[in-house]
Amino acid sequence: MTIHVEKDRCVGAGMCALTAPGVFTQDDDGLSEVLPGREDGADDPMVHEAVRACPVSAIAIEEA
Repeated sequence: MTIHVEKDRCVGAGMCALTAPGVFTQDDDGLSEVLPGREDGADDPMVHEAVRACPVSAIAIEEA
């Protein structure tokens, strides 16, 4: 799977970073982003919960 954060949709709520801190962080502008090297996120069981927690549905997962 591949994880993408749609920056134009993100409002910086940070729910993804709180839910799956091993995969997500926030940039200098407060917007969410995937940590470098973690774009696959396959080994973190909280990734799908982080997607559900996003209040604006800014996270997309492409299944391989």
